[in-house]
Amino acid sequence: MLSWTKEGPIFTAPKTKKSRRNVELTKSAIAHFRRHRTRQREQRLAVGDSWQDLDLVFPNEIGRPMDGTNLSERDLRRVLDRGSLPRIRFHDLRHTAATILLGRGVHPKIVSEMLGHADVRVTLDLYSHVTPTMHREAAVVFDKVLEGER
Repeated sequence: MLSWTKEGPIFTAPKTKKSRRNVELTKSAIAHFRRHRTRQREQRLAVGDSWQDLDLVFPNEIGRPMDGTNLSERDLRRVLDRGSLPRIRFHDLRHTAATILLGRGVHPKIVSEMLGHADVRVTLDLYSHVTPTMHREAAVVFDKVLEGER
C-alpha cells in the first residue's frame, strides 16, 4: 500500500489480511494493461537512467509513485470530460462498479470480496439503494416461477 508522509511516498503493508487479494480482471482490462505495459517500456527507454524501477503499474513520468491529486484532478477529469460524463472523485469509480455489479445481479458476497470489505453487511449497508431494484427483479423472477415458467 502506498502512503504519503512528510518525507515522501512509502510502501506499507495493507491494513488488514483481506486487503491483500486477487481481483479478476475483464478481458478488456487485460488488453488495456498489455498496451499500457508496452507504452511504459517505451517511456522507460526514453527517460533512461532517470527511471526509478519500483515495479509500479501506474508510475509518474520517471517511475516513481504517481501523485493522487494529479491522478484525480488532471487525468480522471480529462477522461470524464472527453466522455461528456459528470465529474466524480476517483474513489467514486469503486462505488460505481459495485452499484453496477449489484444491479446486474452479482451476488453481494462476491462484490464484497472484490471491494475487500470484511463483512458482506458493510457492502449491503453501503449499497442498499440498489436493493429496491433487485427486490423488484426478484419479484418478477418469482412470478415467473409461480406461473410455471423457467
